[in-house]
Amino acid sequence: MKPNFKGRDIIDINDFSKEELLFVLETAKEFDPDYLKRSKRSNYTIAQGEIAALLFFEPSTRTEQSFRSAAQKIGMGVIGFNDLTLTSMHKGETFTDTIRIMESYSNVLIIRHPEAGSAKKAADIASIPVINAGDGPNQHPTQTLLDLYTILKQFGRLDNLKVALVGDQKHYRTMHALSIALFKFSGNQIFGISPKGLEMPAEFKHANYQDLPIDMNKLNETLAKLKPDIIYAGRIPKEYMKEDTKKYSYHINKQTLAVLPKNCVIMHPLPRVDEVDPEVDSSPKAIYFTQARNGMYVREALLGLVLGRI
Repeated sequence: MKPNFKGRDIIDINDFSKEELLFVLETAKEFDPDYLKRSKRSNYTIAQGEIAALLFFEPSTRTEQSFRSAAQKIGMGVIGFNDLTLTSMHKGETFTDTIRIMESYSNVLIIRHPEAGSAKKAADIASIPVINAGDGPNQHPTQTLLDLYTILKQFGRLDNLKVALVGDQKHYRTMHALSIALFKFSGNQIFGISPKGLEMPAEFKHANYQDLPIDMNKLNETLAKLKPDIIYAGRIPKEYMKEDTKKYSYHINKQTLAVLPKNCVIMHPLPRVDEVDPEVDSSPKAIYFTQARNGMYVREALLGLVLGRI
């Protein structure tokens, strides 16, 4: 039976069953030029007359612009903000009133906020669908969906994979949600390679998750022994940490490429700082820019689904 997403809030990856995840990913193929022959609709007219409100309470490049592009590609109008100094909240308007006002002008709210739980709070206030575009260090479900889509395109499966999450497991929301999602599929092994003190919180771990807190200067040595299918790297998010983050830094470079299995790929939700050297970009193992582009197809599909246009 086809899942019904019309009017649904997209807040937490835990809310998705395995079947629902696969349904969204299959739907995304209908917007992807790599699968264009399978498309049966004119993407630009799917959601004509609908309005997406992008409420970005913290800076974003990829997520905001990806949602903006996705909405326009299926015929939606786009309103919203990404600078609080240009909103009435700068004058003292409450979060609740801002949500109520913006929902009156739109058909779906897409919210990014630095506080965990903020997207759920917005969903409780609004009577239209709310999509979580990242709530602090908690989760980022549409990033997880595009990560899964990228893995599925690369390997043709979402099971029996060995995945190395590299970086800050404690605060990195994309790793939290990806860990949860991958455990919905069988046979996956996940290894959290992090600086000591930045291990994955217990609520995001499962039986096949293993913490590997290390001196990050030994990253290449660790990866050589592990032989992962996927390296999912992430920056050290200084916005969530009061201490100096330089002591947690690490580097993926050409020396790293030399120790990886032939079919291993490197993913990164971006932005990167200095943890992945630009010299890696030309390697066929580096698929993070493809990963970012895939986000547009997943978000086109998701918007069409929650609006009941697909």
